[in-house]
Amino acid sequence: MATNLSQMKYCVGCAKELHSSASACPACGAKQGSSGQSGEKSRIAAVLLALFLGGFGVHKFYLGRVAAGILYLLFCWTFIPAIIAFIEMIIYLTMSDEAFAEKYG
Repeated sequence: MATNLSQMKYCVGCAKELHSSASACPACGAKQGSSGQSGEKSRIAAVLLALFLGGFGVHKFYLGRVAAGILYLLFCWTFIPAIIAFIEMIIYLTMSDEAFAEKYG
């Protein structure tokens, strides 16, 4: 088989070797992640949640960071989480869609 090793990757489901452009494994059928593929979480939804409800940590719960969301809830009366959420909103706005999907899925 004369394929370039840089064009190969391993299946996330069964760990068999397959071509890097494959969207699904031919052996097990598992969907493969790629850099052009967007994640399940919406970057815009995270931005809006951080802007309007960030002081309560709603954006952290949305992104699957439950422990951080609980900390935001515990300290919401200090307004410190609101300030941090505003900064995080700016970070989410400046991230590319690919970077956001890679970090938060």
